[in-house]
Amino acid sequence: MNKTLDYYMGLPYSITLHPSSEGGYAVAIPELPGCITQADTANEALAMIEDAKKCWLESCIEDGVEIPEPTRDDYSGRFNVRVPKSLHRHLSELAKKENISLNQLILYHLSRSAGFKG
Repeated sequence: MNKTLDYYMGLPYSITLHPSSEGGYAVAIPELPGCITQADTANEALAMIEDAKKCWLESCIEDGVEIPEPTRDDYSGRFNVRVPKSLHRHLSELAKKENISLNQLILYHLSRSAGFKG
């Protein structure tokens, strides 16, 4: 089966986001070696990784390079956590100040705290 760009773009590749040592944020798709970009804000970086993924995939398709598919596992990437209202408010205010979603803020701090490198 000849898999198309649309096929690969629709796959659930994992994305890692972290502050860059040069400033701003770096974002990558670990399953696609070298598919990385960075931007001044987390939102910009997350938008830019989609373009980087498209360019990465197009290049591989044109060159006939095998494209890895996301690892399939039993982890949905979702879990629920109940927090005190005061912590919820504090985190929401931080996210608003950084102009990112609450989910992105929590993902960043959770990853950093756990020492997760993606």
